[in-house]
Amino acid sequence: MNGMSDVRLALHSLELQAGQARGMAVPTDSRWGLFWHRRHTRKALLDLSPEQLRDIGLTAEQARQEGLKPFWRS
Repeated sequence: MNGMSDVRLALHSLELQAGQARGMAVPTDSRWGLFWHRRHTRKALLDLSPEQLRDIGLTAEQARQEGLKPFWRS
């Protein structure tokens, strides 16, 4: 498995764990579900290591800019 797949699997695993802790899967079919999904994935993006960012093709600055966006912005 390449690094990019590892990062995506790790992020998906975090989403599933967070959804299970809340007692539900990640709902992206509603506006609030989409907002929650954006907030959670952007927070996870801020926690990635430099190697993981390199695997997904982002610089630390790009990750920071995306990770600090408010959840209501796409």
